[in-house]
Amino acid sequence: MKVTFYGTRGSCPTPGPLTLKYGGNTACVLIESEGGQKLILDAGTGIRVIGDEFVKHREDVYILLSHNHYDHIQGFPFFKPIYQKNRNIYIYPSETTPNQPRAIVEQINGSFFPLDEDELLANLNFKQPNWDIQPVTINGFRVYRRTINHPNGGSAYIIESAGKKVAYVTDNELAPPTAPKTSSYEWKEFLLGVDLVIHDGQYTDSDMPLKHGWGHSLIVEAVDLAKCSHIKQLAIYSHDPDRTDDDIDKWQQKINEMQLDCNIFFAKEQQIIQL
Repeated sequence: MKVTFYGTRGSCPTPGPLTLKYGGNTACVLIESEGGQKLILDAGTGIRVIGDEFVKHREDVYILLSHNHYDHIQGFPFFKPIYQKNRNIYIYPSETTPNQPRAIVEQINGSFFPLDEDELLANLNFKQPNWDIQPVTINGFRVYRRTINHPNGGSAYIIESAGKKVAYVTDNELAPPTAPKTSSYEWKEFLLGVDLVIHDGQYTDSDMPLKHGWGHSLIVEAVDLAKCSHIKQLAIYSHDPDRTDDDIDKWQQKINEMQLDCNIFFAKEQQIIQL
């Protein structure tokens, strides 16, 4: 599989000279199989850039959402294929509390956007698979789901193709202050031996205790998970809006000095990982 990062930032876009290296667009990742199938993970502001490529072709579009918080859907109104007549777009919402499977288009209505969802020209198809029977097949990919520890809920996924596995576990608090939806043991078991895990690492110790319970993990917690689960590669993701390129570089140096078996890196916009 080929994995391309189009948005790596958490909470809100952060353009500017201090975030050029790792990027300022919010959550969006493109996965491509050996056979050419494509699956978009989340629709943060990074999806606008993907749209510039997708609009040149007529292939069906598949979007899998982790949850409905704004930084994961806010790029959708600027995704050009939704304005192409008869373009087929398949959207797989997450299970959230409250359950709002159409939030990605409802954000366009009312006074939030100058257009209305009725003015979109594409064929928007909302799909809600039976996750009690896994894996679920989405555009040729085998997909497994677990519930993230995050306010209002949401989903983490493992996407499998041709014997390779990518896990997308963003906005997940590994050590929440209340009973977790998915325990540390369950995460270790779910992610055991995965080829590439994209995991939330938004916070550092200095962010606590203020942000405990806000639904994100410490960088060191993501690193510990990679060690315990024998993950082959870990992409630390959902960078805090206040985390500059220099800040992240310093953390990368700390991790490099640990000399771990797992390849651990901080995800960058436009970075490509070939599995």
